[in-house]
Amino acid sequence: MKIRHVNNGVFTLIDDIDTTLVPAPEGFYWIDADVDDLALLQPLFNLHDLAVEDCLNEEEQRPKLEIYEGHYFIVVNSIRFDDEEIFLRALNIFLGRHYIITVTRQKINELRTLKPILWEQEVSRPDYFLYYLIDLVVDNYFIVGDRIDDRIEQLEEHILMHTKKSHLNEIIGLRGEILWLRKMLGPQRDVIGALNKKELRLIDDQLQKYFGDIYENAVKISETFDTYRDLMGNLREAYQSSISARANEIMRVFTAITTIFMPLTFITGIYGMNFDYIPGMHSRGGSLLLLGFMFLLGLGMFYIFRKKDWL
Repeated sequence: MKIRHVNNGVFTLIDDIDTTLVPAPEGFYWIDADVDDLALLQPLFNLHDLAVEDCLNEEEQRPKLEIYEGHYFIVVNSIRFDDEEIFLRALNIFLGRHYIITVTRQKINELRTLKPILWEQEVSRPDYFLYYLIDLVVDNYFIVGDRIDDRIEQLEEHILMHTKKSHLNEIIGLRGEILWLRKMLGPQRDVIGALNKKELRLIDDQLQKYFGDIYENAVKISETFDTYRDLMGNLREAYQSSISARANEIMRVFTAITTIFMPLTFITGIYGMNFDYIPGMHSRGGSLLLLGFMFLLGLGMFYIFRKKDWL
């Protein structure tokens, strides 16, 4: 757990947790904690039992906004994409009048990249900290969306150029990740919408209007992933069409080969019959003439098939 006093974007480390119980003359306190620290933080800041239980719950949490006496509890999901799987990491936030507590199970990149933004904007209030943090979380969805878009384009190019069975597994896996993510985007969009429209005494009235801009971005993200879902459906259809076309091409070649060998098999069948009087049967060069005729017949049929574009 790290405790920082933030004033005009300047961070000062605090060693004594009891110092944060009293509002600072200027600025606010940011407590960056993990779930194990809640046992200490809950009685000090009177954190609600249900909010603490949500933080301790190892199951995936839906984004939410809960209003309790003296503080708000907000859950948003940070996103990360490693080209194979999408990861959502819950970011639990307790917003008080003179403090903000962030609780995570894993490291959240947005908390690290937020510091220079707070310094540049000279932030001295916890509600502004919350605004810039959520804005950063939402912006990262656009970055991940661009990478997913590139991945879809690569898959489409590979399918059109050379279809492989492994492509179907990639399509199914990526589509499942997108559908799963869409289920989380709706509640997160609603949380941001509540921060924009709901009467919240711990958030400055002027600041609430800026949450409207983040809400618009959240709506765009939701619509973008709806588009990705449709694109994955089209990609699966393209894969199936490519596989069908490839199978038809193979069957066409096999059919042509079979057709070419049909008259040759017919000839060899006749000469394999037990008759004494078959033309060329007793001729010294008869077998060579017959093989030559069969070769020319097969070559002629192959030429006809190519001319008609059957091969």
